[in-house]
Formats: sequence, C-alpha cells, structure tokens
Amino acid sequence: MDLSALAPTPLVLLHTVLGQNGWSVTYTSTHICALKKSTVDIGCSYSYPSTRHNMNTAVQKRLWFIKNKDEPLDLKTYSRRAEYRFHENDCTLRITDLRERDSDEYKFRFVTNQPDGSYTGSPGVTLTVRRLLSHTELQCHSSCDVIDPPSYVWYKNGQKIEEETSLRVSVGGDDSSYSCAVKGHEGYLSPKLYYVLVNPSAEAEEGTSVSLNCGFNANPAANYSWYKGNIQTRISEGTVLDFSSIQPSDSGEYYCTAENELGRSASQSIFINVKYAPKPVNVSVTPSGEIVEGNSVTLTCSSDANPAAKYTWYKGNNNKPQSVDTQLVFTSIQRSESGQYRCRAYNSVGATSDTISIHVKCE
Repeated sequence: MDLSALAPTPLVLLHTVLGQNGWSVTYTSTHICALKKSTVDIGCSYSYPSTRHNMNTAVQKRLWFIKNKDEPLDLKTYSRRAEYRFHENDCTLRITDLRERDSDEYKFRFVTNQPDGSYTGSPGVTLTVRRLLSHTELQCHSSCDVIDPPSYVWYKNGQKIEEETSLRVSVGGDDSSYSCAVKGHEGYLSPKLYYVLVNPSAEAEEGTSVSLNCGFNANPAANYSWYKGNIQTRISEGTVLDFSSIQPSDSGEYYCTAENELGRSASQSIFINVKYAPKPVNVSVTPSGEIVEGNSVTLTCSSDANPAAKYTWYKGNNNKPQSVDTQLVFTSIQRSESGQYRCRAYNSVGATSDTISIHVKCE
C-alpha cells in the first residue's frame, strides 16, 4: 500500500542573522524535517541599507548554496528540483521531489552594488529528509446483517495472515494489497486495496490542478465513490477525483470506497492542504482619529493566508524593516515619525503589501 506523504511542517519560528549597519537574513526556521518525495519551502527574507557611501543600494545577485567554497555555487546550477520564490525581499527556496541526499545546511546570499555589499545568512537552515514510516487501519465490512459478530480472515498479497481474525487490521506503509472475508466464506473476498495516490502532491497551491487516484482490485468489478471528511454524502464517482483549479475551500480529508456484490472496502483518508498567498492586506491605526505627539499609536496589519503570513513594516522607500511583527508600536510618537508606512505580508506562496499615512500633530 502506498501511503501518501505528509507535508513538511516547519517550526513557526523566526531566526534572524544580523550583520552590521542594517544587513540581515531572516529564516522562518533553522531546522526543517521533511519526507522523501515531498516538497519543502525554506522561508527567508532579507534587508539591507537603502544607501551607503552616498550611493543607492541595488541588489545584483541572489542565490542559495550548500557548500562553503571560495565562491558559493548557485544551487540552481546543479539541481533542477530547486526553485527560487523570490519576490521583493522574500527569498524563499522550494525543493521538490525530495531525496534523502538533499539533507544538508542551506544558506542564502545576496550581492549588491556596494563595495562591501555581499551578505550571507550564516548559520543557515538545516534540512533533514526522512523516509515515511507510517501505519493505517483497514476495516472489513459485510453487506449482510448478522446476529453474532463474525470472525474475519485477512489476506496480504493473496496469502492468508495467520491468527488475524479481527474486524480491523493495522498495516504498514508498503506496496502490498490487502483483502478480507468472513470466516467460513473465504471464497467471497472483498475488493483489494492497492493505493490512494495524489498527483502532484497532497500540498497544492490555489488554482493548480490536483488529481486523487483510487486503486482497488475486485472481481466482479467494483463501483468507486469519493467522500470528504465525516460527511457520508458521496461527492464524486469513479476512480479519479479531479480538481482542475483547486481552492482553499477544497482543503480537507478525502477517502474512496470500492463496492461490489461481495462487499465494500474503504481507503485510508488523505489530507489535502491548499496553500494560498496572503489575501488583500488590511492596515489599521489605533487609536483612530487625530494623532498627537507623545501619544501611544499602534499600526496593525492582518491578512488571510495559508501558510500563515509573516509581516514586515517599512517606512517610505527605506528597505530597513521597522518591525517584523503584525504590529508597529510607537509608545510616544514624534512629529519626525510622520509619513507613509508599508506593511508587507508574505508566505511561501506569494506576497502583497498595503500602505498607510500618518500625520503627527504638535501637542
């Protein structure tokens, strides 16, 4: 049985590698454990001084690397599975179809037009790739109502599993097929479950195409049905459940069933997680109304996103972050702090920004 891999679950923790004079690289996590053949996003953002040596700073090169040589080798030059999700100050790295040999320390580096304008986020992010070791539970159903609870016979790849007579059986995540029968009626086998596959991944971005494939072996031929969550209403028929443009509302657990005149079998559930970029950002100021010098003022940024958005506040055209939180707090605001502030909300899928202007009056 092929059990679909779970999505990597990075820790929700910001780790900033700070340099001097406003140079920094921020990783969302310093350690990530992901499953073989899955996709991982290594979240990252960076900042730099807008001017140095009487010259505006411009980024000329951005790259990820894993080997510390005299000149770091760009990861994309030798790995087709690496994808840079660069947007403004977002430097997220995506690696698809993970292999165990991908386990390593990954570092981000950017180069600017300044004489001393190269910076590397070190230490970087340690990625560990593991094989999926999991179990699932199969349950045998009989289409006949019986007074006394029957005993069951279970088969693995057509061979009887000795001393296994329970209603349910726990199986490992291998490529075997399983079937069951009521004891004394071994000639009437249930459909055999082979797999439930998700293409391309159980983690999908909004608007992409996703297919769930259900595989049983049954004689006579079985009828296939798909269900979502605990709702017993069938949502689709057939071996394939297609989403041509998957939406956040499609997130949830799905399972399929195969039924013929000899019985009914259900697959294990698989969770589909639909990721999407932050929706339009909402920026607010507290308290509302006139802003007076010396008072406490809070700017708040919010958005709907999956994975949850991270936030960075900037003032005007300055690329130096004022805050890396949902709020920018002025405990005693001054007239010099009047101006336009921009909140950037971002995750591994995308980013969006909104601005707000504040005018501080004399006390």
